[in-house]
Amino acid sequence: MSVNSVHAAGSRCRTREGDAIAAARRHTGKPAHDQCSGCTFCNGQVSEISYLHSRDVTFATISEGPHQESARYREFMGYAMPWYSAGPSEDALLAGRGFGTLVCYLRDDDRVFETYWTTGRATEAMGSVYGLLDMTVYGRQETFEESPPGWPQLWRNTGEQWRVNGRPTVQWPRLAVGRSDDLGASTLSG
Repeated sequence: MSVNSVHAAGSRCRTREGDAIAAARRHTGKPAHDQCSGCTFCNGQVSEISYLHSRDVTFATISEGPHQESARYREFMGYAMPWYSAGPSEDALLAGRGFGTLVCYLRDDDRVFETYWTTGRATEAMGSVYGLLDMTVYGRQETFEESPPGWPQLWRNTGEQWRVNGRPTVQWPRLAVGRSDDLGASTLSG
């Protein structure tokens, strides 16, 4: 299957899954606490995918690592979205942009058209947490904000804003209810 980085012309094409929104994420065969915090943050924002499905849109995560390794992380996190490994298609899917990218595709029979992509801070569109924080008095509490002296600015935009005590913030509630974070990474990547 080839990927074309152009907009599809004509009527909207539909397939079994309709349009696809793919989040290319850096979930690899690392231990849970070493998974990409930003990727975990963005995927964690997409918790109810039935709204997308009702419009013939599928949200899927494309992982950098082998499927067997990243599927364990998906299970640990309790993610409902389909999960795929980019494997040898990484170059065609990401066109050199790397992981941490949000990409939209449209499939027409055996052709796939890339219709949109973004990366960096623009992937914040995936979730509502920042929008909600922006409505509060103290905002995101990140150092880039222009805040009065004495207001909390706890987070730099370096990835630490998504981590607490050495691991992605969203992992702590899962550990608290007894989920194992043993992803088997040491036996798979060794």
